[in-house]
Amino acid sequence: MEIFGVDIGGSGIKGAPVDLDRGELAQERHKVLTPHPATPEGVAGGVAEVVGHFGWHGPVGITFPGVVTDGITRTAANVEKAWIDTDARALLSDRIGQPVTILNDADAAGIAEMTFGAGRGRKGTVIMLTLGTGIGSAVFIDGRLVPNTELGHLELHGHDAEKRASTKAKEDEDLSWPHWAHRVQKYLVHVEMLFSPELFIIGGGVSRKAEKFLPLIEHVRAEVVPAELQNNAGIVGAAMAAAGK
Repeated sequence: MEIFGVDIGGSGIKGAPVDLDRGELAQERHKVLTPHPATPEGVAGGVAEVVGHFGWHGPVGITFPGVVTDGITRTAANVEKAWIDTDARALLSDRIGQPVTILNDADAAGIAEMTFGAGRGRKGTVIMLTLGTGIGSAVFIDGRLVPNTELGHLELHGHDAEKRASTKAKEDEDLSWPHWAHRVQKYLVHVEMLFSPELFIIGGGVSRKAEKFLPLIEHVRAEVVPAELQNNAGIVGAAMAAAGK
């Protein structure tokens, strides 16, 4: 069974048909740059371009970097503020001419990892963290998602944690891997103090380079592992949501 998934990020919009039996992309993904400013109309155009690249007809799952409730986008930390309280499901469905399911991007990535990746079969509290333009989070209790947690906005040393420990912070401040890993470690220790998870899954594009920073992280009791689906997790999870999985 194939369903189309799209992952809207702060820097890029990427998508592909997904084989839901295997939890893998059925074709090589197509990516366009996220417009700046990332207005609803501009991003909708990017989504339409990605879906149109494949000539796709049928349900489409779409992730959004913020809180989503019943198709309405409620926050917009890393996109244009005009997204706040926008009926994103209606906007995107109208633009691409297909039925749309929309959900938080980290929730989508977490759903995929819990089904096909590093969280498969894990009980207790599992927290997926996506490190990118910001920090997304997905919290699972015995495999059940607690939707729309925004743990990237926890305060750490007087700042939003994502302003200190995201991949964007590493790039903007030209931090070395050890320096950045120390910041990520402080963040994980803080989250662990609040939630006591058994497992942290680290996703986002930087998960491809997990060997450069995860071995440097200490003082975290929970197991810390990279996402197995790496940066395709959001696309897979979006497709799963559109299929009602």
